Amino acid sequence: MGGNTLAGRFLDAAIGLLERVRDEEAANIAAAGAAIADTVAAGGRIFAFGAGHSSLAAQDVVYRAGGLAVMNLLAVPGAVGVDVMPATLGSALERVDGLAAAVLDSSPARAGDVLIVVSLSGRNALPVEMALNARALGLKVIGVTSVAYATGTKSRHATGTYLRDHCDIVLDSKIAVGDAELTAEGVEAPFAPASTIVTSALMQATVAAAAGELAARGVQPPLLRSGNVDGGHEWNDRVMTEYADRIFYRR
Repeated sequence: MGGNTLAGRFLDAAIGLLERVRDEEAANIAAAGAAIADTVAAGGRIFAFGAGHSSLAAQDVVYRAGGLAVMNLLAVPGAVGVDVMPATLGSALERVDGLAAAVLDSSPARAGDVLIVVSLSGRNALPVEMALNARALGLKVIGVTSVAYATGTKSRHATGTYLRDHCDIVLDSKIAVGDAELTAEGVEAPFAPASTIVTSALMQATVAAAAGELAARGVQPPLLRSGNVDGGHEWNDRVMTEYADRIFYRR
């Protein structure tokens, strides 16, 4: 396709960002994978949360072929995606104080579990309070965010803090403020966001690191297979039965 077309320029930009997180976030990815492995080996559960488009990366690692069976989506009704009408309501809910505490209190998450909080900007009340409250409950928090927003925008939380300030481990997606990789003559607004590509890659890289860490310890990672390969359903039924007390998307 080449880098001279807009499509080619976008793909080049996405590849460049993936190369940056591969090289610059390797230690943090390894630490996040080890934290997940610690929890799985100890009998704990893993949760992933994201609001709006950040939820896409969280959903991508839940009940997924090649993914950990014990990865659960921590959903906030109305904030998961653009299925809520009007779609702008989801954005408004991200700014509501106290919502995260109510969700955590009614969730199965408990001390010793891991919560991955995905928020590109990390500036809204919901992801900030989700991380803050989860740590207060004794969970280990992994934040997936763009650190650039903490210096390029103003926090919308009463404390003036960002998601990155309330995490045990931070994975920086390197996405620039505004999440648009391209500009072009005749186009009034920047366009072509890459945050979903990069954030999903960070999530999958972390799961891969966790699987490798578990295997190195002699623990078989509780992975799911594709239901579209022969024997996949039978494999998944066995894994989900074995880990039923740590899986909440099947109940």
